[in-house]
Amino acid sequence: MSGRGGPGGLAGIKDSVTDGLYGLGWATVKKLPEPVAKGLGRRIADTAWKRRGKSVLRLESNLARVVPDASPQRLAALSRAGMRSYMRYWMESFRLPAWSQERAAGSFDPKDVHHLTDGLASGRGVVLALPHMANWDLAGVWVTRGLGVPFTTVAERLKPESLFDRFVAYRESLGMEVLPHTGGSAFGTLARRLRSGGLVCLVADRDLSASGVQVSFFGEPARMPAGPAILAQQTGALLLPVTLWYDDTDVMRGQVHAPIDVPESGTRAEKTSVMTQALADVFAGGIADHPEDWHMLQRLWTADLEQRQEDRTA
Repeated sequence: MSGRGGPGGLAGIKDSVTDGLYGLGWATVKKLPEPVAKGLGRRIADTAWKRRGKSVLRLESNLARVVPDASPQRLAALSRAGMRSYMRYWMESFRLPAWSQERAAGSFDPKDVHHLTDGLASGRGVVLALPHMANWDLAGVWVTRGLGVPFTTVAERLKPESLFDRFVAYRESLGMEVLPHTGGSAFGTLARRLRSGGLVCLVADRDLSASGVQVSFFGEPARMPAGPAILAQQTGALLLPVTLWYDDTDVMRGQVHAPIDVPESGTRAEKTSVMTQALADVFAGGIADHPEDWHMLQRLWTADLEQRQEDRTA
């Protein structure tokens, strides 16, 4: 029996249930009438929020840094809105494979998309870097179906493995090339795509490796991935930050921000630090404007990660 538990072990049972629930969501939610699916999402979000579980408390803790002058009542309202936004993401994602090309193209309205289209037309290649805001899968579908541009991305490995495979198959069905985050081949493949003038999209507000770059994020130290900045340096691709948000309509909004330039001087590490900080600053601006649409239900800041390690040691 492996460390994760065999088929009869507790870990195996938990993995099977997790995968089964996601499978049920993909199979069932996309068949529901849209008003029913929306109402279901809100009820699930409100139930989770009222239970005050670890994810909700972590979301509130993160939002307290984004909105430092918020009262407890304001934070509670933000976290409730945040959970509703998060469940809107899931309800949309479960239904995306059944959307027509016209529906997908009309469900996202980004500003300044010329930064992306001009960059691709130049043949330089483009890296789009996004935080965990609103629904990046929907933005991706808009790119593949609305613009007709394929792209490559990287996915965090999930447990159980069958759930990761399900996510990969789902995103590939939407026109994305998906590489696993673990393994040394992902970076090389991304670089090749960019050198051939292609598009790479990376969610880049949380470091999943030991090589993250320290940045100041809402006035406190955090670590963010070095990949977007290094790819831009090594391939000559444009690095474009993107922020996303919802409003009171069925159309998601977004902003393609101006390119982050590679500094003219400094070592690669120094250039990477400057570019990643610039990326963090753009993310912070978008998150501050729409904090309820930032789906960060995990620890992000260095102080929180260190506290978790101290708790584990104790």
